[in-house]
Amino acid sequence: MILNFRHILYCLFTTGLMSTVAPAAAQTFRVNIGSQPSGGANYMEVFEYDYVSEKPCYPGGDTALMKFINETREYPKAAYDHHIQGRVTCSFVVNADGTVSHISIIRGVEPSLNREAIRILSKMENWIPGKLNGRNVPTRVIWSVPFRR
Repeated sequence: MILNFRHILYCLFTTGLMSTVAPAAAQTFRVNIGSQPSGGANYMEVFEYDYVSEKPCYPGGDTALMKFINETREYPKAAYDHHIQGRVTCSFVVNADGTVSHISIIRGVEPSLNREAIRILSKMENWIPGKLNGRNVPTRVIWSVPFRR
């Protein structure tokens, strides 16, 4: 006898086995927040952007964020003069209170451009925090800062 998927699910539900299966959990990420006096690392558990029910949002949305980046960016002179350009991909945490912290480079271009990207993102105003099941949660966001001549 060949069983199809629907029949298997029916059997699991009627026997009560399905009730023991836990629902899928939201995806989390561990962010290094410093070191302990003993030398070990301290981590903070944050939720991934795609796994929260309401995504964190910069006030005014993505268009306002790009406007802020373009107005705040100061292209490092040496990088500009040497035609160095590209996108610095960063990650940061939007905390439950909307503050931004733990900015780091995921994929850099050149040290001066990387530093400028971190400087720009550290000046952002508070975000509208992400939510999971109706409560504010710390959420990891990935954003690229473009540098073009």
